[in-house]
Amino acid sequence: QVQLVESGGGSVQSGGSLKLSCAFSGFTSDTYCMTWFRQGPGKEREGVASIDTDGSTNYTDSVNGRFTISQDNAKNTLYLQMSSLKPEDTAMYYCAALRNDYCSPRYYAMDYWGKGTLVTISS
Repeated sequence: QVQLVESGGGSVQSGGSLKLSCAFSGFTSDTYCMTWFRQGPGKEREGVASIDTDGSTNYTDSVNGRFTISQDNAKNTLYLQMSSLKPEDTAMYYCAALRNDYCSPRYYAMDYWGKGTLVTISS
């Protein structure tokens, strides 16, 4: 049974940092690529960052240079290190997995989703 469980969300001030984690089970990262998505209040869900099975990464323009996606294959955990946070980064953050070598923040038809972790950035 596939499970993805996000953690690490919280409330921080603008300019601060947070590191999100996504513990996954039921599949391995050599066959599934993964993406972090977010959905802010009153906004549509958007892809934030993705990581391919070979470790290649892609970011949406609004977070490029501020966020870093990574994974620890030994721990079956996906991470999103977020720095220089802005109020517009406030959102529920979700991790998702796709049985494919390549993912993109622009591709939303993922196979499995977590339930999300809330990030709130105050100005």
